[in-house]
Amino acid sequence: MTTIGTPLSPRATKVMLLGSGELGREVLIALQRLGVETIAVDRYDNAPGHQVAHHARTIAMSDADQLRALIEAERPDLVVPEIEAIATPVLEALEAEGVATVIPTARATRLTMDREGIRRLAAETLGVPTSPYRFCDSLDELRAAIDDQIGYPCVVKPVMSSSGKGQSKINGPDEVAPAWEYAMAGGRVSQTRVIVEGFVDFDYEITLLTVRARGADGNVETRFCEPIGHRQVGGDYVESWQPHPMPAAALERARQIAGAVTGDLGGQGVFGVELFVKGDQVWFSEVSPRPHDTGMVTMATQWQNEFELHARAILGLPVDTTLRSPGASAVIYGGVDAEGVVFDGVDAALRVPHTDIRLFGKPESFVTRRMGVALAYDADVEVARRNAVEAAGRVKPRAV
Repeated sequence: MTTIGTPLSPRATKVMLLGSGELGREVLIALQRLGVETIAVDRYDNAPGHQVAHHARTIAMSDADQLRALIEAERPDLVVPEIEAIATPVLEALEAEGVATVIPTARATRLTMDREGIRRLAAETLGVPTSPYRFCDSLDELRAAIDDQIGYPCVVKPVMSSSGKGQSKINGPDEVAPAWEYAMAGGRVSQTRVIVEGFVDFDYEITLLTVRARGADGNVETRFCEPIGHRQVGGDYVESWQPHPMPAAALERARQIAGAVTGDLGGQGVFGVELFVKGDQVWFSEVSPRPHDTGMVTMATQWQNEFELHARAILGLPVDTTLRSPGASAVIYGGVDAEGVVFDGVDAALRVPHTDIRLFGKPESFVTRRMGVALAYDADVEVARRNAVEAAGRVKPRAV
């Protein structure tokens, strides 16, 4: 039986989120609806999650001493990492000491926040299909790996980054050095290691939200949401839709791969498993041990969106992954470099049929920063896609 206390009381159930951007904000809201006391942590003041949590804390989460001191002071029941730039060895130590319960586990957090850890687990330990890959510590190693083993085209990524940052597709030798420099600038933490992947000739890429939650018998079960299709530009998601049509054999293989990877990682919660698909063939790409940016579409499509699923799963509550309606999401970009922007056209956006808007409340805008998302539902997923894009395009951030 799960017992939840009253917030701001001695018996409160306390959850700390490490990272409080737009995804963390929605998780915090879902937790609060279940009566949980929430602590939002981020590297800058007034982050989106700071604005809705019971408590807001600002630290450098990659600083081991700061992170340990905060967790020891707050003593949350659960610690939920939401970003990559975290001192994961501290989480492993605190978990081993019995000070903190990390979601899904400290080991899973360490492995998935490092592309080397999760790729070696998937390909070398579990034997699931992946693109060919090599890890490189210098520009010379990168050139040699491409020339001798990987070939062109290929993709270069920092071993630790998020949302496509530092990622490049390379088509020829002249692009190797710029890709290396971009990867060095795009990593979440200071590092000089990249992964170079051979290009997979796939038809499409999906996110398969995989939920590990307790069933009626108390044992952890694995459930899957309907596959999410998405479009990326420069490694960043700009649109997503659900469900993405797939052959039955490919969907079954995708679920097998996602189940194997998340089963090895263990713990409870939502995992965003990214997969390449061509016909009935499926390749593992990456996994996030938390809600996924492309999964924001579930706020329009599912009875329990990915944030509600995550909150319920980590608290040991029942989950329901049922699709309510096909739908789509489209990103609203900042468009300007400014602090405290205003948003024109929200009324016009909401006049697009079957749409909704989420503005994230980020205190500073950049031209390519994700400042909000438009959501749409429709029986026809293509109609939903058009409506989401139309609604997003009507919102105009403006400097004042």
